[in-house]
Amino acid sequence: MPKSGSAEPEPQEDHGYQPLTLDVLRQLVGNEWASLPGETLVVLSRDADGNGYSPFRTYAHARYSPTHELTGEVYPLESELAEYADVRDLLPKVPDSARAALVLYPLG
Repeated sequence: MPKSGSAEPEPQEDHGYQPLTLDVLRQLVGNEWASLPGETLVVLSRDADGNGYSPFRTYAHARYSPTHELTGEVYPLESELAEYADVRDLLPKVPDSARAALVLYPLG
């Protein structure tokens, strides 16, 4: 499946995830994300209602393609599609406009 990461050390009973702290974010930026190209787009996932605020929970390396002016869709990386035929078969064609992205997902 898609390479994604979650830096939560212990699951919380309420949500199953623990919000990430600034210490964890610094570690991700300094270590795991340091090798990503500087032009990698950072995409934020909207919450379930499309508004409000929620702590940062997890992330994924993916591709993003805009469908409207400020919103779009996320697709697996080419390497993941090549490796996982079942994922490739489930997805529609990835648009030519899709570009590498670091996708951040909220807790709620």
